[in-house]
Amino acid sequence: MRKAALITGFVLLFVLWTVLPLADRASFTVHMIAHMGVVAGAAPLIAVGLSGTRFDLLSNLPWLTPLTASLIELFAVWTWHIPALRALSETSPLIAVLEQLIFLGAGLALWLSCLGGATTGREERRLAGTFGLLFTSMHMTLLGALLALSPRPLYGDDEVSCLGVTLSAAMDQQAGGVVMLLVGAAVYLAGGVALLARTLTRRCRVGESGRRDGVLPLCRAAVVVRAGGEDSQRLTSPWE
Repeated sequence: MRKAALITGFVLLFVLWTVLPLADRASFTVHMIAHMGVVAGAAPLIAVGLSGTRFDLLSNLPWLTPLTASLIELFAVWTWHIPALRALSETSPLIAVLEQLIFLGAGLALWLSCLGGATTGREERRLAGTFGLLFTSMHMTLLGALLALSPRPLYGDDEVSCLGVTLSAAMDQQAGGVVMLLVGAAVYLAGGVALLARTLTRRCRVGESGRRDGVLPLCRAAVVVRAGGEDSQRLTSPWE
């Protein structure tokens, strides 16, 4: 599964960086498809393939928590959608390459930190990763909504060709905002829920295994309490 995810991630990245740019680079919707494809498509697939291996460079960086990585991605995404930088990316191939590399780096940092990395503390980091992905889903939703509901176009006034369809600047921006709103928010939300479900399921299995082996008496424990010279028994929790 790891190998398949890694190969699929790199193939998707190749398509996004070679085939998609042949479309109109001035289209904000095309830009957003590439952006979401990198951070919410290729990045998680590559992260699944690399997580916990010797190529997982983030496993030895305990300071890079999922919340920190989510804030880094927030800064990268919102900064590159400032109209001046968006215009610069459209006119300069070098800036466009830098933009995509930053998106990929921020996306990998987030997904790798959320998936847990090294064996030690993996479950705790995955639980924190749930909140990191949910927070990312929230700020992706907010930015997508702002772009889709903006009363005026922010990235130019001319008509553009989006995958062969001619759109006004306002419609192009609205379509791009909807792509971010639906794809970005949905993928990060699904990732957060999946991590939470996996963590809880694993902990339940460990608890059941421990109770069968008599190692984790989580349900009850019998103790002898002396009161008034008589022995009595009561059921207590191990946390008492």
